[in-house]
Amino acid sequence: MGNLLASAQISRLDESIFVDKGNGTKVNYRIFPEFEVHGNTVDANTQQEWHHHTKIEETIYVTEGELVALWLEGETHHEETLHTGDVIRVGASVHTFANRTEQPASFVVFRFVPDGTDKREIIKNDRYADKVSEPAV
Repeated sequence: MGNLLASAQISRLDESIFVDKGNGTKVNYRIFPEFEVHGNTVDANTQQEWHHHTKIEETIYVTEGELVALWLEGETHHEETLHTGDVIRVGASVHTFANRTEQPASFVVFRFVPDGTDKREIIKNDRYADKVSEPAV
């Protein structure tokens, strides 16, 4: 099962790869060996370009504002409004996101290459309590 980091690792905002896509979307990318996390801010009244993925799983968590998810299943168009705290997995669908409000919207994207293995039990149960002496303040 892969190599787990031996200690904590912090990725500061100023270490991210910043891209202003010119379409009202600003992105801070953090790319790691087996996954990627990026924060997006989408300007008011902006829609991203339609796109799809052939190998990566993309999961979006809305952190602020309202975001409209649009996707195709065959020839059928779907549209769902996402609010702060909502999550969408877009899979291989052709999709885009729109901010139809007067305020910016922000979301975090988690991207990884799935291998088809169900890891839910590991994810739910891989946590062990430790006794730690706190340093004196």
